[in-house]
Amino acid sequence: MATCKDMHIRTATIDDLLAMNDIYNHYVLHSTSTYQTEPETLDARRAWFSEHDEKHPVIVASDVAGAVLGWGSLSRFHARAAYARTVENSIYVHHHHQRRGIGRALLTELISRACALDHHTIIAGIDADQPASLALHAAGGFTQVARLDEVGHKFGRWLHVIYMQKML
Repeated sequence: MATCKDMHIRTATIDDLLAMNDIYNHYVLHSTSTYQTEPETLDARRAWFSEHDEKHPVIVASDVAGAVLGWGSLSRFHARAAYARTVENSIYVHHHHQRRGIGRALLTELISRACALDHHTIIAGIDADQPASLALHAAGGFTQVARLDEVGHKFGRWLHVIYMQKML
């Protein structure tokens, strides 16, 4: 059973993509933490990864044996140039390793990297029925700035997105 104290956070590599995609696809199929409704293909994950650069890092938390326990990313918030210093964060922790501080460690690292990269603000779009993610971001200094009702539809019901923001 991995805990925060026996894990390492590092920059993701192409070799991590299969494990990252497996973690993500669990949430696609079983959760509203992503509004994607069909599992991500490995080719699509590779394309997503290639869109990330030094200003938009992808990180993983791994155990002492190197197994990926969770991952996080800073992605472009919007394609237009004026948004260049605004990023959106994503965090996914393997469903067998939740509630062990991994998500908090990933978020802390993403905030640190965003500051070092001279980003101005981080946005998080979170399903309203994800109290753990909302609490994680609130503990990380994010504040709620918007709620969009019934903008997603998954598992036969309408979903609401809460936008949280952290100024850096």
